[in-house]
Amino acid sequence: MALSACIAATLLPMQSETALVAFLTLKPSAVYSLVAVATFGNVLGSQINWWLGGQLQRWQNRRWFPVTPSQLKRAQNWYQRYGRWSLLLSWMPVVGDPLTLVAGVLREPFWRFTLIVSLAKFGRYAVLAYVTLYILKEVGSST
Repeated sequence: MALSACIAATLLPMQSETALVAFLTLKPSAVYSLVAVATFGNVLGSQINWWLGGQLQRWQNRRWFPVTPSQLKRAQNWYQRYGRWSLLLSWMPVVGDPLTLVAGVLREPFWRFTLIVSLAKFGRYAVLAYVTLYILKEVGSST
């Protein structure tokens, strides 16, 4: 679960939500542990993006670098317009990962970055776990 969540938070394509739902289906009583592990892994992946953002100037012209200049510019404009609170959207597909990278580029303090991103990631997994367990309960009670 942690590895899936960590990779999903980096710029690599991966989904951790499917893994969380699968684990919850198998072991609903582990909900707190699963949400904690998923949150930890996803925040770690975002911290990797933050670090990469700080190193971006060194690597941005390499062919293998996974962010196009237009994606980076769009994320920088968003971040500069809405500031650090835009990191509350770090859980969202497409925009979240570049935002965490840009936070590193723009030197958002690591502690503040980690706090805001942790709130966002935890919120997403908590809501997903709640919905999953509610659906499981409804399916179980209707049979």
